[in-house]
Amino acid sequence: MTTTTATHGSDEPTASPASARRTPRVPDLSHVAVMGIVNRTPDSFYDRGRTFALEAAVEAALRAVAEGAEWVDVGGVPFSPDTPAVGVVEELDRVVPVVAAIRAVSDVVISVDTTQAEVAAASIETGADVVNDTNGLRDDAMLDVVARTGATVVVAHSLAAPHVHLPRPQYGDVVAEVAAFLRERVAHAVAHGVARDRIVVDPGHDLNKNTSHSLELTRRLGEIAAIGPTLVALSRKDFVGETLGRPADERLAGSLAVAAWCVEHGARVVRAHDVRATVDAVRIVEAVLGRREPVEHRHNR
Repeated sequence: MTTTTATHGSDEPTASPASARRTPRVPDLSHVAVMGIVNRTPDSFYDRGRTFALEAAVEAALRAVAEGAEWVDVGGVPFSPDTPAVGVVEELDRVVPVVAAIRAVSDVVISVDTTQAEVAAASIETGADVVNDTNGLRDDAMLDVVARTGATVVVAHSLAAPHVHLPRPQYGDVVAEVAAFLRERVAHAVAHGVARDRIVVDPGHDLNKNTSHSLELTRRLGEIAAIGPTLVALSRKDFVGETLGRPADERLAGSLAVAAWCVEHGARVVRAHDVRATVDAVRIVEAVLGRREPVEHRHNR
């Protein structure tokens, strides 16, 4: 990972050859990558606005890279319907400067967590590689952006767009229904011109799902991973908290446990707030599975 020293103090990123790149990078999905979360929102359920300022958001991204994240995910809009709606112009103002500043100093894979085609297009032009769409590619304008630019896309399962209030979610077989949705969305994207190897699926833990649904998706993650490269977004979520009876700031151990399970059962990207701990958990599971060599071999020589 090549990085240089960031220069902060203004909203303008430091110029570099990387910032001129417009062809999205194709992420390496042959091993498990950790995606560091960067919320440029004042009302995130976990960080409560700690990374809302531009400088704080960029510093959080670079810290995630230093701790081993191969991807960073920049978002400007919370999914929860209990948070205020954010317009496209405001979302652009939140997300694009962060993408530009990160790209100016790092070659990390940059993802943008957005359901808006305009935000995705501007972010890719600025240097993003991945669009993380929690609306499941329901908007053909988003499909057009992804197909035209060659960006990678994460297709997440949800029953509706962010900020939409729904009745209590009801599923017959949640895993079968989520898998069917994702297979249909993947086929639709490919028919729309998106390359199959640029599509990652996400079962959408806690997105219009209760704790029992999210636990079942975790238990049977292999059925989702059979569709294609799979991202899991588990970090400090409510299903972890409700399972253990823990508030968000006490959910690290539970988050690491479910992340380890998901890696064993086929996940290729793990989205996380606690990057260093998650990287260690992922690497030890990969080593146990024979997919990664230990860093050292000194013991009992």
